[in-house]
Amino acid sequence: MSNMWDQRYAGDDYFYGTEPNDFLRDRASVFPRGAEVLCLAEGEGRNGVFLARQGLRVTGVDGSIVGLEKAKRLAERYGVVIDTAVADLADWDLGEKRWDGIVSIWAHLPAPLRAGLHPRIAGAIKPGGVLFVEHYHPNQIPYKTGGPPDPTWMLTLAELDRDFGGWEKVHVFEGEREVHEGAGHGGLSYVTQAILRKPA
Repeated sequence: MSNMWDQRYAGDDYFYGTEPNDFLRDRASVFPRGAEVLCLAEGEGRNGVFLARQGLRVTGVDGSIVGLEKAKRLAERYGVVIDTAVADLADWDLGEKRWDGIVSIWAHLPAPLRAGLHPRIAGAIKPGGVLFVEHYHPNQIPYKTGGPPDPTWMLTLAELDRDFGGWEKVHVFEGEREVHEGAGHGGLSYVTQAILRKPA
């Protein structure tokens, strides 16, 4: 898997651009300044670097060493620092009650891997902490504007309800929106968004 992403990130250009995901940009205040945040499938660093610029302590994890090297260069460009970990989310240790927030933007994974990862995410967030999600919804397939070709890799609010039951729904949305991010995402899309707060 990482080899595909290493190739995708190999050029000088940033495949999804250098600007953060706009949903994250608009709602980043959900994380208090100084919060310790983990960004899953961080790629070339645009989201983690943006959060670091807001005064958060950021760790980005990704399977692509090429992507994360570019993330470090992007951080240097903005005069901030992010920690990085080259790892496979299938078996990487997220810790227990470790993070004030976990950000999962377009971190599409096979359904069995997600089923194993979600309980680990739930355990890794501190009480009162936040899970911040934007993924493509299975309805995205015919739009062909981004995301994997397999709908089972995509996410629904029903799955989040099942795996994070009892968490406060700060924001939830399923439906159409415009997504424009570098060469990778462009146009009308069908997405799942959630900001969920773990019970204190």
